[in-house]
Amino acid sequence: MYHRFDENKYPSTNIRMEIFLKHIQLIKDLNYEFIHPEDFQNSFNNPKKQKKILLTVDDGFQSFYEIAWPYLKKNKIPFILFVSTEPVGNKGYMTWSQIKEIEKESSAIIGHHSHTHEYLIEKSNEEFINDIETANSIFEEKLGYVPKLFSYPFGEYSEFMRSYVSNNFTYAFGQHSGVIDINKEKFQLPRFPINENYGEMKRFTSIIKTYPLEYKSLNPIEKKLNKKNNPPIFTVEFFDNQKNIENINCYSNEGDEWEKSNTIFLNNTLSIKFREAFVPRRGRVNCSLNDAGKWRWFGAQFIITND
Repeated sequence: MYHRFDENKYPSTNIRMEIFLKHIQLIKDLNYEFIHPEDFQNSFNNPKKQKKILLTVDDGFQSFYEIAWPYLKKNKIPFILFVSTEPVGNKGYMTWSQIKEIEKESSAIIGHHSHTHEYLIEKSNEEFINDIETANSIFEEKLGYVPKLFSYPFGEYSEFMRSYVSNNFTYAFGQHSGVIDINKEKFQLPRFPINENYGEMKRFTSIIKTYPLEYKSLNPIEKKLNKKNNPPIFTVEFFDNQKNIENINCYSNEGDEWEKSNTIFLNNTLSIKFREAFVPRRGRVNCSLNDAGKWRWFGAQFIITND
């Protein structure tokens, strides 16, 4: 997941184009294919396991149009551009004519990224629905359809939001790190956020070579935590055929300190006994497994409120 290109004063959401080109070259050198978003959707349940790269860009910044888009277009590299409708045409953002230009290319898919791109998890359920429906009307007016792929602003969602999205879209993406596999829930798909701090080549190489750590279920289902359910009861049930599961390591940031998690493993189910409550705004758990030389990974993100 990328945002801005060569906007160096925004390091948390920016990638330098020279580094982005190195990312693309590494993917090619490793003989991995970029998957078209339509093929991603059509082959999601295909049991054939083959690593492919899905490129996504959030927010529709002008720098993407001016700097990255010409290269992607020339090289026919497929991607999803997730657009929030309210900022379109504002300073620093693409215009509708530019979005339509991209949308006409067979390699590009426009995705839904809400209307306001505010912290929607802080809004009431009615305000959240109104935001999405407002964007729907604008997409219908400007593009003639409502995009069916959704990206949660800031990667944040409650169970109500996830449930609503599941009834109105075909897939939805968060910002918790991990590799997509056929067992991942279609409306909380992971992505690796890439920026200046987390886009340097050593880390990117590690990300690209990572495999999914597949699981049957992950609890709690509710990803929005308050004083009543923070810290959560966290469990992950793995498949019986997952080898080397005893090698798993998890790290979590409860108490605003990243440390190795206190894990308990019983009958293919991993439990984490958190040291203390998570601190607003985000709680994270990342688990990795050295599976006979293959590194497997999954991440989970919680949104912490003071309610």
